[in-house]
Amino acid sequence: MTVAFFSGKGRRFGVALGAVSAGLLVLSACDKPTPLATVTVGDNSVSTEASCYNDGNALKESDIQGCLNKKAEKTVKVAMDDKVRFGVDPKVADNGWTLFINGQQAEQEPYKKTYRSIPGSAFFSSESGQTTNKTQISIVETKGKKLTGIWHFELKKTD
Repeated sequence: MTVAFFSGKGRRFGVALGAVSAGLLVLSACDKPTPLATVTVGDNSVSTEASCYNDGNALKESDIQGCLNKKAEKTVKVAMDDKVRFGVDPKVADNGWTLFINGQQAEQEPYKKTYRSIPGSAFFSSESGQTTNKTQISIVETKGKKLTGIWHFELKKTD
């Protein structure tokens, strides 16, 4: 014969407590998503989370070059006469952000708005004056002199 150790009310409380505990355990295992950055050309938009992000805090100096050298996972096709539109999360804009082209800083001052537009032709000439067929663009969030996030996109030249 089986003896009930808990009353109906006690069992329900135990099951509810177990469900809440399991739910909290599952939530604690999830990573908090990073802010998104978006590149739009015509009606084609591509968004990505940061390749390197430290929840808004400065990235370690030792990690920055490795982060800047990561390959972009998202590609956008761009014609020379297209407008390339960059968009960032308002939190990123509040701190400021700048563009890096093929791992090199392209601007001195951070931009503080969520959106900007640049002609496609600006991304396909090299320092030697020759044109290239693809370019890696990195959106880099700054906080003063510190880098706090890096997003990568590849722009691929079309006819």
